[in-house]
Amino acid sequence: MNPDRHLNITWLKAAVMGCLWASSEIVLGSFLHNLHVPFSSIFLTSIGIILLVSVSYQWKEKGLIWRSGLICALMKSVSPSAVIFGPMIAILFEALLLEFSVRIIGKNMLGFLVGSLLAMSWNFFQKIANYLIFYGLNIVELYSSLVKFAEKQLQMHFSTVWMPIFTLWIFYLFFGLLSAAIGIYIGNTAVDKSVPLLSSDKKTMANIKSRNQTPALRFSFAWLASNFLGMIAVLLMMNFSPVFWWLGSGLLLIFIWAFRYKTALRPLLKPKFWIFFVSITMLSSFLFARFQSSQLTIADGLLIGLQMNFRAALMIVGFSVIGKELGSPVIRNFFIRTSFRQLPLALEIAFETLPFVIVNLPPLKDIFRKPIGVIRQIVAQSEFWLEKVALTMKKKSNVVIITGEIGSGKTSLISALALRCKESGIKTGGIIAPAVYKNREKIGYNLIDLSTNRKMPLSQTNQIEGMASVGRYFFIQDAIIFGREALSVHQNMDMQIIFIDEIGAWELQGQGWGTCLNDLIINCEMPLILSVRKKFLELVVESWVLQNPLVIEAKGASEDESFKTIMQFTCLKTLESTNH
Repeated sequence: MNPDRHLNITWLKAAVMGCLWASSEIVLGSFLHNLHVPFSSIFLTSIGIILLVSVSYQWKEKGLIWRSGLICALMKSVSPSAVIFGPMIAILFEALLLEFSVRIIGKNMLGFLVGSLLAMSWNFFQKIANYLIFYGLNIVELYSSLVKFAEKQLQMHFSTVWMPIFTLWIFYLFFGLLSAAIGIYIGNTAVDKSVPLLSSDKKTMANIKSRNQTPALRFSFAWLASNFLGMIAVLLMMNFSPVFWWLGSGLLLIFIWAFRYKTALRPLLKPKFWIFFVSITMLSSFLFARFQSSQLTIADGLLIGLQMNFRAALMIVGFSVIGKELGSPVIRNFFIRTSFRQLPLALEIAFETLPFVIVNLPPLKDIFRKPIGVIRQIVAQSEFWLEKVALTMKKKSNVVIITGEIGSGKTSLISALALRCKESGIKTGGIIAPAVYKNREKIGYNLIDLSTNRKMPLSQTNQIEGMASVGRYFFIQDAIIFGREALSVHQNMDMQIIFIDEIGAWELQGQGWGTCLNDLIINCEMPLILSVRKKFLELVVESWVLQNPLVIEAKGASEDESFKTIMQFTCLKTLESTNH
C-alpha cells in the first residue's frame, strides 16, 4: 500500500459512514425534494441519526460520529440540488451534537436519545433561522399577523403567539426520539446478512458517476470575497436606500453570479420558489394592512412582501455561489496542514466508493415499503464497505483476468493454468468450479480446493428450500463455507498464486467469494488469477480497484502462450526456470 495513502482506522471508518450517509442524502434526498414531499428534511435527518446510532454499536472509535458528519457534509456538494450550503451545515451540526451527547453521557441509550433530540432540534431551529436570514425580521411580523388571522377565523386563542411553533418543535422531537429508538434497535440486532442481488451493469455505474458532473470552475479568493461583500452590501441597501437602488443593485449582482456560475439561478427556477413568492407577497399586502397597528396600506404590504422575497432570492443564490468557491483546492490544502490533514484523503476515498454504494442501494420502493429492514441491511454491510475502502487504498496491480462469454472456455483454461502452475513447482491455492453435466445438459457446478484437491457439489438446478440462488442455479450453503475456507487468508499465506473461478454478479453485491477476494487483496501480496464474464469485466476491475490487470480472452487462447505470458507478468519462477 502506498504510504502516502494511509488513513488511521477512525478516518477510514468515517469515510465509510460518511459515504453511506451521503448516498441516502443524494439519492433519497433528491427524490423527496423533487417531489416536494413535506418535512422531507425530517426523514433525511432521521436516516442519518439511525445510521450513526446503529453503526456506533459496532464501531466504538471516539470522534467517529463528527468525522462521518463532516465527510457526508462535504460529499453533499455532489447533490443534484443547487442549494447545498444549508444542508451541509445541517448535516455537520447534527453529527456534532450527537457526538457531543455521547461524549458527555456515553455511547449508551441515554446518550443516543439525548443526542438525537439535539440533532433533530438543530434541523428545526436552522429552518427558523433560514427564514429569518432569508426574509429578515419582517417574517416575524408576518407570522404574528398570520396567527392573529387564524385565531380570528377559527375562534381560538393561543396562550402565546409562539404556540404553533412550539407544537411543531414537539413534532420534530418525536421524530428524534423515534429515530434514536430505531437506531438502538438496529444496532442491537444487526447481523451479517447477504445483500440481495441487484441489476448492475457498466451503464448504470457510468450514469451514477456522471450524474453530477458540472463545468470546471476556476476558484478565486477575490471572487469569494466579492461575492460575500456584494451580498452584504445589497442587504444593507434594503434598509437604508430607496427601492430602485437596492432592486437594481441586487439584480445586477444576481446577473453577474448567473454569468460566472452558470447554475446559480437554478433554485429560482423551481415552481416551489415562485409559489412561495406569490403567497408571501399577497399575505403581506393583506395581513400587514389589516392587523398591524401602524395601519399600513396594501401597497406598503406589497412592497414589504417584494423586499422579503428578493432578499430570500439574493441569499439563496448568494450562499450557493459562496459554497461553490469554498470548494477551492487551496482551502482543502489548508486542512492538510492542520489536525484535519487526513480529511482530504478520507474524502477522496469516500468519493471513489460512493458510486458502488449507490449502485448497491435497494430500490426506492423497498426503502419506502420496509425502511427498517433496508437500513438494517445497510448497517450489516458496513464491514463489507470498510473492506471496499481499504481496497481503494491498496490498488492491487498483479492480477490476471481470464474473460469471455458463457461457454467460452474460461473454466477449462483456468483449470489448465492451475495445473501447469502446480506441475511447475508453484504453490497454488484457490478454487475452480467446473460444470456438471447430465445427458449433455448442465445441471450445476462442483467446487475444487486447489490446495487440497478436495471436491464437493457447489450448485444445482433443482431447488431445495432455503438455498440461495443466482440465476437458475441454487447454491449449497456447506459448499459456500467450504469455498470461503479454501480462499481464506490463513490458508493461503504461503501460496505463490491464487485462482478464483469465478467473480461475477454475486461477488459484485458482496456475496459469494466477494469478501474472500477483499481479504486476499488487502492482506496478501501474491498474484491473483480470476475468471470473469466479459459483461462484468470493467465492473470487477473498477469495483476492486485493480491497476492495469492482464486480461486474457479465453476463447481461442493457447494454454502454453497464456502460461508464459502470466509468468512474465507476475514475475513468478517455475521449477524449470529455477533449475536453469
